[in-house]
Amino acid sequence: MELSGWWIVAIGFLAQGFFSARIIVQWILSEKSGKVESPILYWVFSIIGSWLFLVYGWFRHDFAIIFGQFITFYIYLWNLHKKDAWKGINPALKAVLLGTPLLAAGFIAYNFDSFVESFLRAENIPMWLVVYGSLGQLVFAFRFVYQLVYSAYRGESLLPAGFWVLSLVACGMIISYGIIRADIVLVIGQSVGFIAYSRNLVIGARQHKQQQ
Repeated sequence: MELSGWWIVAIGFLAQGFFSARIIVQWILSEKSGKVESPILYWVFSIIGSWLFLVYGWFRHDFAIIFGQFITFYIYLWNLHKKDAWKGINPALKAVLLGTPLLAAGFIAYNFDSFVESFLRAENIPMWLVVYGSLGQLVFAFRFVYQLVYSAYRGESLLPAGFWVLSLVACGMIISYGIIRADIVLVIGQSVGFIAYSRNLVIGARQHKQQQ
């Protein structure tokens, strides 16, 4: 792999590092409190990881990854707002965070034909795999749509049981997609999350039982 390729992998691992850190922090805090927690750091690490993963997906010409990050990016920002963390962010950084997906979308629209050729008609990625990977990312992203609706209804940022069920389903799909695409970043990153997702379901079930 050429040097530029190694840099792309490094960006991917850094993104997955933040994603892993968010779930480890959330997992530890949940184990300590005996209930499923939704800490500020979870959402801070989420937005950093998502931004980096968007860059990684772009250089990998991976439509599935970009698709997933587009859906979840602003949901992460909403959760930061609900945690009262958004107002403390530097205005310049806010502009970067708010503008990055819009800038990417504008670039795609302006260079649509080139984007389709590079991301959707690449010779080394069959269309069925693009569809399968996109479905995995869609389920993975939809868990945050579900979390957003659930939290908005409750009036606070929460991580309900359905969120973890969707996480496990999507995780299995993305790991298999990563294996087929020989993407070590996806495989290792999702493998770490699989254990934590399962454990959060156990903690949530125990919490629900105690509340009855």
